[in-house]
Amino acid sequence: MTMSPSHAEFKTGLDLFNRAHFFDAHEALEDVWRALPRDRPLRRHLQGLVQLAVAFHHESTGNRVGARSVLERALRNLNGADSSFPDLDLDRLRADLADWHEHLAGAAPKPKPPQIALRKPAT
Repeated sequence: MTMSPSHAEFKTGLDLFNRAHFFDAHEALEDVWRALPRDRPLRRHLQGLVQLAVAFHHESTGNRVGARSVLERALRNLNGADSSFPDLDLDRLRADLADWHEHLAGAAPKPKPPQIALRKPAT
């Protein structure tokens, strides 16, 4: 089972995340996550996206320790998510998140906000 950005609540969550409305993105994505069967990889992968929104909400309120902790869990839950989210550019997201991981560890300047983008079609 995959999750398409055309799924209304999922799309809403992604749009909110990309506009840096992290708390609201978390709420929207969590509603989708709750409705999924517990034994599916998609549920764990979607939990990773929920956790990303939570991590960046923490960061936006100055809670770097919470942001770093939740980001690490999100990255673990997003491992293998390409099969669940084939339309999302997870390579770009992972690169953005690596920069954020360094920043939250105090080893790099604050990067630009991450984006959950659609894959560009192959040409």
